[in-house]
Amino acid sequence: MSSDLTQRVVADVTDALSSWSHGEEAAGRGVGPAEEQAERERLLVSALESQRRQRLVAGLPPLDAGEESALAVDARARLSGFGALEHMLADPTIENIHANGCDRVFITHAGGERSTGPALAATDAELVELIRRIAAHGGRTERRFDDAKPLLALRLPDGSRLSAVMNVSGRPSLSVRRHRHTEVRLVDLIALGTVNDDLAAVLAASVARPHPLNVVVAGGTDAGKTTLLRALLAEIDPAERLVVIEDALELQLEQDRGRHPNVVELETREANIEGAGEITMRDLARHALRMAPDRVIVGEVRGGEVLEMLLAMSQGNDGSMCTLHADSSAAALTKIATYALMAPERMPIEATNLLVAQSVDLVVHLARRPDGSRVVSSVREVTGADGRLVTTNEVFAPGADGTARLVHAFSETTWDRLVANGLDPAVLGRSDRGRSDQRRRSWA
Repeated sequence: MSSDLTQRVVADVTDALSSWSHGEEAAGRGVGPAEEQAERERLLVSALESQRRQRLVAGLPPLDAGEESALAVDARARLSGFGALEHMLADPTIENIHANGCDRVFITHAGGERSTGPALAATDAELVELIRRIAAHGGRTERRFDDAKPLLALRLPDGSRLSAVMNVSGRPSLSVRRHRHTEVRLVDLIALGTVNDDLAAVLAASVARPHPLNVVVAGGTDAGKTTLLRALLAEIDPAERLVVIEDALELQLEQDRGRHPNVVELETREANIEGAGEITMRDLARHALRMAPDRVIVGEVRGGEVLEMLLAMSQGNDGSMCTLHADSSAAALTKIATYALMAPERMPIEATNLLVAQSVDLVVHLARRPDGSRVVSSVREVTGADGRLVTTNEVFAPGADGTARLVHAFSETTWDRLVANGLDPAVLGRSDRGRSDQRRRSWA
């Protein structure tokens, strides 16, 4: 079956469906999944009939029953499924997919290798319709992608994160970021080279009971923050109650009932076409505190919701965690304070830093090396606040190869908590907890 013929049928249906959908919206009629599916099927039947007439007028032989059936199946798959994305999402070696328009597709494979991929659609208009279908039916909640909402972010059923833009870019653009390690533990990160044995032992103790630490996982884009957060969560007692807050669900803890049987996942919601019903990260963070969580987990802090996160961490929810975009462990703390200042309360910087010091215990920073591998590069302990500064101690700092190396001792308070949580002092070269002056010296 000619791919050109399939593309013509799909383009006809896409254009007609777009016009119908816009007409329904302009008339104030909501379009649900069932109505859109029925209209798509009706338009496909009409487009196939139109192709028959065109072939007859052009003097071309008609398609036999098998060819027409194959055409219908192929067109229906492109219209109803994820189209060319389906084949890429089925490839476990693909990490990221970026489309700058329908035909300029770039793929990043595991290990950092990059290549170009096949076109996702025949036209940019068809790509927009593909994204609109995914927005309407691909996530837990329906999301819009149109002139009024040209920015889209959601989680696909396989856990991948999809983002797209239209109108504000020269051509519609789509990005899919995939998490290949959805069921991961610290032992797996040791095998990947992300952490060494000693650092893994420290991280495991930092989230263990009876005195878990509040941990911020920081790093740049695609540094492996979500993967490390999953590994840390896998170390905690399954009996604990977790409340997870995400803009687009990525952690997928509800799918792992063995490790996390008592988990509530909360996801933001966009406003409807009338501008009502929006649920923000801050709304969810505030509500999470009323759900009696043992720990609050924020998938990614981006703004004023960090204030609720800090309050949760400082009010007895020890062991809470979040991720944050930052280019170093020190910059992560500055960004937390900046986000807190974005909240309507606009606390003075001195009060904000005091709250940060009372709430955050560790910042774990990840980096991506030139060869594409992801490593923990720094672990910074928060020790207090001094006016406009948060005082810290970088216990693990980047070595010559970028991976974290032990350079300083933990403070006495943090060390005691880690040992009480099961850390063997010998792991960090300590035969016992030693005297306080030993705790303060640097270790090479």
